[in-house]
Amino acid sequence: MQDRISVEKAVKHLAGALPPGFRPEAAVILGTGLGDVAEGLTPVLSADYREIPGFPESTVPGHAGRLLAGALRGRPVLVWQGRFHLYEGYTPGQVCMGVRVSALLGVRTLIITNAAGALDPKYNAGGLLAIVDHVNLTGRSPLTGPNEDSWGPRFPDMSRVYSPRLLRIAQDRAMNLGLRLELGVYAGVAGPQLETPAETRFLRAIGADAVGMSTVMEAIAARHMGLEVLGLSCLVNKNLPDCMAEVSIEEVLAVAQSSGKDLSLLLADIVEKLDG
Repeated sequence: MQDRISVEKAVKHLAGALPPGFRPEAAVILGTGLGDVAEGLTPVLSADYREIPGFPESTVPGHAGRLLAGALRGRPVLVWQGRFHLYEGYTPGQVCMGVRVSALLGVRTLIITNAAGALDPKYNAGGLLAIVDHVNLTGRSPLTGPNEDSWGPRFPDMSRVYSPRLLRIAQDRAMNLGLRLELGVYAGVAGPQLETPAETRFLRAIGADAVGMSTVMEAIAARHMGLEVLGLSCLVNKNLPDCMAEVSIEEVLAVAQSSGKDLSLLLADIVEKLDG
């Protein structure tokens, strides 16, 4: 009930703030250090999260905490510059506020981006990965509690969380741009601590190719509301359990900002090819 009230307050506020006739077709959630991806947007609205009623505030470095609405390659989109995480102390419902608000504003396509650690030794830091499936290791779900029937079914199917159609578009656009795009399974963990060598071996053993502290809550909420989902990861470090290197947030941000240039090009091309 509280999640629904907060979402409805935010939707009412933003619907009144957006220009008449603006109907977003897609929404993009930008992960750690990826805020510059929004540079190609022609904005019609910029709103800090603290200005949106009932909205949490992003507390993590590399997250601007701002919603942009505007045109990207001629298509009306919402761009969430920064997200919320379970490790910040937020509930799964709060983590998914942007997803649910986007859906109720008319969005039908959600592109989720994140900074992730590479688990597959063939992947390189600085590379891009399209998510084909995920493993939710957080122990949490945004669907716990009474179901909001107007949002989606009590037991939503999760056999195709990440849209095969959008994956094909992403692969085609990456090839067109000459970008290497890996395909893999994303493991979502609660964090905020990074993985131990033993945990890294476990993640590889259960079939994960990349690991991060976001995305799975948002993807579950999006599928519950019937959105088509694409997940894209910037691989910011390489987890090799037999020779683990220490990683700092400064290094993560630097790699994310560097590979974010390629992600910007890819995202713009993908959005341009979406159906109206």
